[in-house]
Amino acid sequence: MRVVIADDSVLVRAGIVSILRGAGIDVVAEAENAEDLLREVDRHRPDAAIVDIRMPPDYGDEGVRAAQEIRARHPGIGIVILSQHVDLGTATRVLAESPERLGYLLKDRVGDVDEFVATLRRVAGGGSALDPEVVSRLLASHREEGPLRALSPREREVLQLVAEGRSNKGIGDRLAVSERAVQKHVTAIFAKFGLAAGEDDNRRILAVLAYVNR
Repeated sequence: MRVVIADDSVLVRAGIVSILRGAGIDVVAEAENAEDLLREVDRHRPDAAIVDIRMPPDYGDEGVRAAQEIRARHPGIGIVILSQHVDLGTATRVLAESPERLGYLLKDRVGDVDEFVATLRRVAGGGSALDPEVVSRLLASHREEGPLRALSPREREVLQLVAEGRSNKGIGDRLAVSERAVQKHVTAIFAKFGLAAGEDDNRRILAVLAYVNR
């Protein structure tokens, strides 16, 4: 797998490069701003790009705008957006627009090497990923409202993992239950929400985001 990294911090880039190369991932280019990122992506056509949400010159939403431009030019490239702090609005907006091949993670999550690499591979393979802390805050803000009150503790666990973009197999592995058991929980959750569950993981995360943001 080939990756381009964009972050204005040399130390952050060096740390991510070390992690990825240790996992056998080829880092083909590094960039410190959005302009350089777009140029390197056009040049190398990587499998994925890791993008800091805030970059020079204004440290606003340059990373998000660069990610949107990459998707317009190269829709087959996976993008993982990294943020220092939870930004619910940005996280849900970028994923709700079109979650395929897109992830949003807190920078602290990079320290969990196995999970970070697995997330990057999932996004590059066409899946989605939403940081667990973002999901927790989304669900907490709606905890006392509507169908969420009807969910069992296990269904809440499954819902959180669905919203993180995990497959039924991934959820089953995390909770030590069978895929069939996970599917039963997912079906029950979406029935309580009045949503069509579907079979596609990206449609499932869209359904969750649509629910918690209404």
